[in-house]
Amino acid sequence: MKTIALLALTTLALFAAGDYSNRRAPGFSLADSHYQQHDPQDYRGKVLVLDVMLTTCPVCTKLADTLVAVQKKYGERIGILSILTLPDNFQTGDKFAAEHKIQWPILFDSGQVLMSYLKVTPVAPQVHFPHLFLIDKEGTIRNDFEGTDEQNLTLEGLSKEIDRLLK
Repeated sequence: MKTIALLALTTLALFAAGDYSNRRAPGFSLADSHYQQHDPQDYRGKVLVLDVMLTTCPVCTKLADTLVAVQKKYGERIGILSILTLPDNFQTGDKFAAEHKIQWPILFDSGQVLMSYLKVTPVAPQVHFPHLFLIDKEGTIRNDFEGTDEQNLTLEGLSKEIDRLLK
């Protein structure tokens, strides 16, 4: 009976996950504005929140403030990385970080990481900002949310997901 219940819960979790979930998080090494490299492997053993954003996106601005609250709540038990892409650059990223009191690295990507996480191809070129990935302690994407998913991009919604991954 326990096996059937566990199987049902596992199946429900798979259906609840975002479009880009339940696969190994693609590796990368990107620099912040101080040219320090950051790699998801550095966060193994922690839940990693990976935020793909633009500084001019109003939903990204709201999410940044939510992530500041998430960082305050979870501290060193989680890692957060934000990734910017064109038309942003290090200067717009640093200004955004200062305005929102962001204490985690903001990285710049020329497009390759974005393409590997969002599976962008010439056939499917759409990218919606922000896009948030929740990566478990072993490096697997366990859920992802687009900016239109306002219910899950709140402190309460993200806390529910992060608590589940920290267990």
